[in-house]
Amino acid sequence: MSIETFDIIVIGAGIAGASVAAELAQTRRVAVLEREESPGYHSTGRSAALFSEIYGNSVVRALSRASRDFFYAPPEGFTAHALVRPRGSLYIAREEQVPHLEDFARNSDLAGSIRRLTREEALRACPILRPDYVSAAVFEDDAADVDVNELHQGYLRRFRKAGGQLVLNADVQALARQGERWIVQTSSGMFSAPIVINAAGAWADAIARKAGAAPLNIRPCRRTAILVELPGNLAAGSWPMVIDIDETFYMKPDAGLLLISPADETPVSACDVQPEELDIAVAIDRVETATTLKFTRIRKRWAGLRSFAPDRSPVIGFDPVQHGFFWLAGQGGYGIQTAPAAARLAAALVRDKTPDIDDIPIAQLSPQRFAVAARSRV
Repeated sequence: MSIETFDIIVIGAGIAGASVAAELAQTRRVAVLEREESPGYHSTGRSAALFSEIYGNSVVRALSRASRDFFYAPPEGFTAHALVRPRGSLYIAREEQVPHLEDFARNSDLAGSIRRLTREEALRACPILRPDYVSAAVFEDDAADVDVNELHQGYLRRFRKAGGQLVLNADVQALARQGERWIVQTSSGMFSAPIVINAAGAWADAIARKAGAAPLNIRPCRRTAILVELPGNLAAGSWPMVIDIDETFYMKPDAGLLLISPADETPVSACDVQPEELDIAVAIDRVETATTLKFTRIRKRWAGLRSFAPDRSPVIGFDPVQHGFFWLAGQGGYGIQTAPAAARLAAALVRDKTPDIDDIPIAQLSPQRFAVAARSRV
């Protein structure tokens, strides 16, 4: 069987793989291998993403801040449509949650991004909230809805324009280092390159095992979302994303409907994940408890995969043992909003260049951090 040769092979065509491939294809011959018949099927295509500079841990927030300019001023020709639309995000707390909200608001890198709201101001921002539910709130004015499909397709268009090759239905069956190159055997043929980028999302550890690399405990989790109908007299278009400070639920308007989620993170095996009736019931109960609404009809329901490293920060960097094996995984629920910066950082590291991004804690993203942590426990 013939082997197609490239400079770099990217495994996974979700937002992580598509974005880094688009960056690298400008100067390298790149192939993206996708196990499904369409890119972004499991996570990217099921995301209801919000761009927020205050969402996630400090490492995620740094990547999000570094991605902001791309979302608001993408490269020429990247898209014919805006990638973001103003939304705002409202974090709310019940009386017993106020200390947690205060701790959150004291994070130094949130200064200038949030403002505190009184209960009355929070109710004006989202009038369906129950007055006896909300005791305190903070607001992020600059949070914005992301057109996930346009972002993803923009990267894929850029990749193809640069000469990149996207191979669909290419499930990786074997992955081995031979001399200075990786040989990747898939259901759609054989491919070879000196560098393999593991952007396989929920399957990242499985790909690592096939490459003989130690898995990093990248844990896939199910996240459930539903779209429910609103009473006809409610004009919800201007409402912000509403997030419980403990992330027990969130909700936001979506094309005349209301998207709600119980913000579940149920560990699952990597699969074509589907929503569970219990999670749907929990989502409805939590939102009905916090609001004056009673839902009578669910228009749509779905679930997606969010994959987390043990410290909930993405993993970006070369494997400490397997030469030429690069990790771009563990983005959790933040892969869309961090994609521009993560792709630029990953591309620079792959090229052995100094990243041109300030204030990114590279050591806290490297897979080497887990090896250091393991040695420190010995």
